Amino acid sequence: MRALDVNNHDQIFEVFRAFQQEFGSLDRIVVNAGIGKGQPLGTGKFNANRQTAETNFVAALAQMEAAMEIFREQNRGHLVTVSSVTAVRGMPGNVNTYAATKVGLAALSEGLRVELKKAKSSIKVTTLYPGYIRTAINEKVKNAPFIVDAQTGCKAMVKAIESGKSECFVPGWPWTPIGFVLRRLPVTVLARLF
Repeated sequence: MRALDVNNHDQIFEVFRAFQQEFGSLDRIVVNAGIGKGQPLGTGKFNANRQTAETNFVAALAQMEAAMEIFREQNRGHLVTVSSVTAVRGMPGNVNTYAATKVGLAALSEGLRVELKKAKSSIKVTTLYPGYIRTAINEKVKNAPFIVDAQTGCKAMVKAIESGKSECFVPGWPWTPIGFVLRRLPVTVLARLF
């Protein structure tokens, strides 16, 4: 076990390389660090939004870079990125910046999948879109529909990772149909829901 501050980008590369040296190779890396400090835009809370963006997107980019250096060198590996069900649409208020970072992470992952497919690489990339799983990031969220405990959420994530699918909502029920509907709702309906 090694300590890792994902906002210390040099440390990410060092820790990932140390694990590779210790184990000889790495089969899978999960990019899952994130915070939810976001605040409504224009309310004087830029620092909270910046911290959310730096941790959820820039630090995730650094982790993906470090992982892909190792996987390209090995010519194999499985990169798993943990986005969010909020990535399917722009979200208002406190969730706006958080959702935007998760959209960016999902887009990075998809672009990488396209690149690897074109190169006929054996490296796999999976993107997870979790719904509400009871963790520290959402312990103060008042409206968390369909929330599951951490054990249930982790089991669903493992099942999704091992499914071999490129993208998965977790838990699959009810988040797969909710994600489908959210992508198609008009903005006027979203404004009433959120």
